Amino acid sequence: MRTSSAVLIAIVAAALGACFYALLAPAKLAHTERAEHSEQKKPNDHVEQDEHGADRIRISDVKLAAAGVTLAEAASATLTDTLAFNGILRANQEAVVQVTPRFPGLAKSILKRIGDKVAKDDLLAAIESNQSLTVYELKAPIAGTIIERQISLGEYASEQRPAFVVADLSSIWVDLSIYRQDLRRVRLNDEVLIDPDDGRGEIKGTISYMAPIGSSETQTALARVVLPNPDGRLRPGLFVTARLILAARNVAVAVRRSAIQTLENKTIVFVREDGDKIEARPVELGDSDPRHVEIKAGLAAGEHYVAENSFVVKAEMGKGEAEHD
Repeated sequence: MRTSSAVLIAIVAAALGACFYALLAPAKLAHTERAEHSEQKKPNDHVEQDEHGADRIRISDVKLAAAGVTLAEAASATLTDTLAFNGILRANQEAVVQVTPRFPGLAKSILKRIGDKVAKDDLLAAIESNQSLTVYELKAPIAGTIIERQISLGEYASEQRPAFVVADLSSIWVDLSIYRQDLRRVRLNDEVLIDPDDGRGEIKGTISYMAPIGSSETQTALARVVLPNPDGRLRPGLFVTARLILAARNVAVAVRRSAIQTLENKTIVFVREDGDKIEARPVELGDSDPRHVEIKAGLAAGEHYVAENSFVVKAEMGKGEAEHD
């Protein structure tokens, strides 16, 4: 009887132990899984805070470059009050020559085509005169570039129309359209910054001509800037924008306008720190112009900041905060 009771007690104890383990094991497993998941979830670019409470994110230069993010150095800048204009590049008409045959006849040979560069007196074509049946040469009257050709081999060449047009493109006209309300603020010799929108920056010039009449169709008047063009950067026919400098002021620290972001109701600039971290640095703004914003507090000259595509870093920081939560 005692043996049976002992066996029964052992069986009951074993059953209770099994039930307790069955209840405990899932909780322990879940806790282990959460810990492992937490360790795996913690990314390299998680959001942390510095000693001042500003958010920081760890992100590599490679990842920044892949996202099109560029850095710049905070520095002094000249803020300008400007007027903006649209314009078009034109060949300098004082250096454009139409080359017309002296006598009508057949084009026996054509030596130059559109786009060719020529020196003064280079041979352009040979024409057989209808009157004398002799062949005479058509030469370039100036050095420049062939921008038009109106004859082909074996074609009749008339003295009534130019066979070639040669332009010296070493200088270019920039014709700006000035709206009537701005005319009183534009003067000869005013400094203008021309932007060809080719990624190479603005070109400084001065207004050398103001048209005495306006256009009835556009209600604008023409202002002209003559720019040197030694490397052929400026191409006639392309549009440009221009800024007329009205006033200028130097500031000690400035960043590009594209660097300014708002995060948690704070105006911030993303600043590169410790080689692989970017901090959302609260800043105090001052004056601005179309390109730069003065930083009165929060950023020092020489610090590197996210200048272009700063919204990409803002999005990454938002994802890091969500993961961190």
